[in-house]
Amino acid sequence: MPLSQLLLLALVQGLTEFLPVSSSAHLILAPIAAGLEDQSPLIDVMAHGGSLMAVLVYFWRDIRDVALGKLAWLSGRMTPGGRLALLVGAATPPIIIAAGALYLTGQTDLFRSPLIIGIATLVFAVPLWAADRYGRTHVTAETLGYGSAFLIGMVQVFALIPGASRSGVTMTAGRALGLGRSESARFSMLMAIPVIAAFALVAGLDLAQGGDGTASLADGLIVAVLSFLAAWASIAVMMRFVERVGFLPFVVYRLILAGLIFWLLV
Repeated sequence: MPLSQLLLLALVQGLTEFLPVSSSAHLILAPIAAGLEDQSPLIDVMAHGGSLMAVLVYFWRDIRDVALGKLAWLSGRMTPGGRLALLVGAATPPIIIAAGALYLTGQTDLFRSPLIIGIATLVFAVPLWAADRYGRTHVTAETLGYGSAFLIGMVQVFALIPGASRSGVTMTAGRALGLGRSESARFSMLMAIPVIAAFALVAGLDLAQGGDGTASLADGLIVAVLSFLAAWASIAVMMRFVERVGFLPFVVYRLILAGLIFWLLV
């Protein structure tokens, strides 16, 4: 694949995966805008693998605490890390079940049209602003209720619509349920770990079954490294930015993007 396309896909994936602007929408729109063909399955796997490594590295302390918390279960103790593991576990099943249903029925491309992306980009921007503007802050990720975690997981299903944004809808729900800005972003990114891992696994299985003659392993490694670096930078900026400024700039960006999509479709 051309190096320019590898750079574009890696940067788009890495920069937008954890921002509330929808990485799936950008990965669909970017090749169209640049006049490029869809990326190969190998590139999908490696791009998401790079993003996954970025969140694991950035939140290594949380990952450590979760791992130690699971070990503490064996002695009957519940640590904050162990409880966080249960909260993420409670939030994960809805999107895995919904995505699995789309995959098994061959409907994974059901919502990929630019019109749906534009509508979703616009519609889900308003709740993000409202939750951030009026949401109270009274819990942390570790003290969140299990019911609230499951509800955030239910909202995460909307991420299957390109343009809705997985991080956007989960941060919206988190703010509405009492998480602070940085805590809602943190919980959203920790929730991303099993979701991205599941996506990469399915894409990898598809790759193993169908092969890939459009990208080499070297292409994939380039994308993985670039996606990792872009995602790590995106997370670092996000965690500092939202606490000071809030989500309004992302809401404005979504409104502009939606308007641009509708203008191009007219």
